Amino acid sequence: MKRRSSDGRFAERVLRGVDDAGREERVVVWIERKPGALWAVGRAVDPQLRSTDEPRADDYLFEGYELDDALTRANETLEDDVSVLEGDGGDLHDVRPFTRNEVLPRLERWFFGR
Repeated sequence: MKRRSSDGRFAERVLRGVDDAGREERVVVWIERKPGALWAVGRAVDPQLRSTDEPRADDYLFEGYELDDALTRANETLEDDVSVLEGDGGDLHDVRPFTRNEVLPRLERWFFGR
C-alpha cells in the first residue's frame, strides 16, 4: 500500500476562504512527526491543486524537538490565517486551536504501536 503524505500528520486544520481574485482558497496547517524525533509544522495553500500530495520544503514553517514549540508555532500560524480569512469575509469562528491533548494520544499509538 502506498504511503500518503498525510500519514505522519498528528493534527490538521483546513481553512476555507477566498483569494485575491475571489476564487475559493483552501489553506491547510498541520503538525507532523518526522524521522529523527522532529516535530514539524507545515502550511500549504490549495494543496489539492498540486500534481503530488507530498509537501514541498517551503511548506514547512518549523522543525524542532519540542512538541510545545510546534504547538505554539502551529497556533500562531492558524491565528494569522484565521485573521486574514475573516478580514476577507470568511466565517471561521469554529476553528479549534491545536492542543497537546489532541496530539498525545496519536503519539502514544505511533510510539507504542497500539
